[in-house]
Amino acid sequence: MTLENTLRQKLAEAKPSHTRHDWSVHDEASGWHLYLTADHRDQFTTVAWELKLRRGSHTTDLASWAERAAKATGLLEGLKVIEVDVGRGEALLRSDRPAERDGLTFYYEVLLQGAGAVLMRRYQGSHQTAKRDQVPFVLTNETLAKLAGVLTA
Repeated sequence: MTLENTLRQKLAEAKPSHTRHDWSVHDEASGWHLYLTADHRDQFTTVAWELKLRRGSHTTDLASWAERAAKATGLLEGLKVIEVDVGRGEALLRSDRPAERDGLTFYYEVLLQGAGAVLMRRYQGSHQTAKRDQVPFVLTNETLAKLAGVLTA
């Protein structure tokens, strides 16, 4: 079984929650752990605050991993690789075309760490204040499973 399939199954079995909570799934076959902080989760959707994926030992070409991760679908905006810092072992991806609404910019940010870690958040920022704040983001459970599969491929 893959992380994507394991996650799909666990989401279908999980009880809904309407308050902020932490939720995790481990896929034995791949070694990946998914850690999710969610504001709401039901049988169809997840309102995520933060998505983390970790794997004990993971060596891969960081630039290739970033390019594969940028192919994620189902998000409000597509992702693009902003920077690959081989020295630090990190790659940064952000929304290709951030959403603009009421003078605010909304975008995803994904940090890949070469040791086998992924951190995904959504932000709203303002050009006037040059400030950004983390905000929750909504994913269907199917999209969440697919996203986890792409980010760990």
